[in-house]
Amino acid sequence: MLINCVAYQEGKKLSDIPVEDISDYLCKPGCFVWVALRDATADEMAKMQEEFGLHELAVEDAARGRQRPKVEEYGDCLFAVVHTVDIEGDDLTSGEVAIFAGPNYALSVRRDSQKGFLGVRARAEREPHLLQMGSAFVLYALIDAVVDRYFPVLDMLESELETIEDRIFTYGAQRQNVERLYQLKRKGLTVRHAVFPLLDAVGHLTNGRVPKLVEGTQDYFRDVQDHLIRIGSRLDAVRDTIATAIQVNLSMVSIDESEVNKRLASWAAIFAVFTAFAGVWGMNFKYMPELNWKWGYPMALAIMVGVCGYLYRLFKKSGWL
Repeated sequence: MLINCVAYQEGKKLSDIPVEDISDYLCKPGCFVWVALRDATADEMAKMQEEFGLHELAVEDAARGRQRPKVEEYGDCLFAVVHTVDIEGDDLTSGEVAIFAGPNYALSVRRDSQKGFLGVRARAEREPHLLQMGSAFVLYALIDAVVDRYFPVLDMLESELETIEDRIFTYGAQRQNVERLYQLKRKGLTVRHAVFPLLDAVGHLTNGRVPKLVEGTQDYFRDVQDHLIRIGSRLDAVRDTIATAIQVNLSMVSIDESEVNKRLASWAAIFAVFTAFAGVWGMNFKYMPELNWKWGYPMALAIMVGVCGYLYRLFKKSGWL
C-alpha cells in the first residue's frame, strides 16, 4: 500500500506526486523523490524497481521480508534492512523496514509494524538544510527513528526486571519468578537480534571506505552507532542481571527445599523415638517391667511424651522447626 510519494528540490517539498510521474522528477536537477510503502505487493515492488532501477536481489529481499538487519551496496544504491520492536501489551512485536537510498530517490518498505514514519518526514521537512543532503539524510532519519524506538522497550525490560528482583526473596514465588525471567530473557533476545547486526552494518557507513552516497553524513550515522552501542551495553547488563537472578532464584528454591527437609527430618526423629518406646513396651511377653504396676501405663506415656518434648525443644532451638 502506498503511504505517500513526495518530490523534493533543494531540501524543500515540491508536491505529492503520483507514482507514474516519478521518472519525470528524477530527471530534474537537485530533485529527489521519497516514497513510503507499507506491506507492498509484488506489483508495487515491480513498479518501484522499474521507476528507480533497483537491483533485483535487493527487491527480492524487500519483497520476501524476514531479513537480517544489514546495509548492502548495489552500485550507487544502498539497501538497508532494520528491524522494528514495538510494545504490544505485555509482549513485544517485531517488524521490518527495507530502505533503498539512491542518488535521487529514497524508498522505504514497512512490514509487520503498526507504527509509521510520518513524524520522520515531518521532522525532515522542518529542516530543509538537512533534507538538502538528499536520500542519505532520509536513510539516516529512518534508521535513527527505528533506533530511538528501542529505548522505551529497554526501559520496559529494566522496569520489569526490577519488579521480578523485588519478588525473588518472597516465599513461594520462585516458580512464577523463573517463568517471568525466561519470558523477559526471550524479549531481550528479540531486541538483541535487532540491535547487534544493525550495529555492525552501521559501522560500515562510518569507518573505512564508506559508500559515496553517505559521504558528508558520516557524523549522523556515527551518532546512530553511538546510540546502538549504548543500547547494546544496556542489553548486556539486562542479560547478565537475568542470569544472576535465575541463579539466585534457583538457590532460594534449594534453600526452601533444605528447610522443608529439616522439618521433615525433625518430625521423623521425634516420631521415631515415640515409635521405639511404643514398640518396646508393646512386645507381647509375660514378664515385662512394670507390667502389673498400677501406674506403669501412665508412666510409659509420660516418658514418651517427655523425651519427644525434649527433642522438639532441641530442634526448635537449633532452627530446624
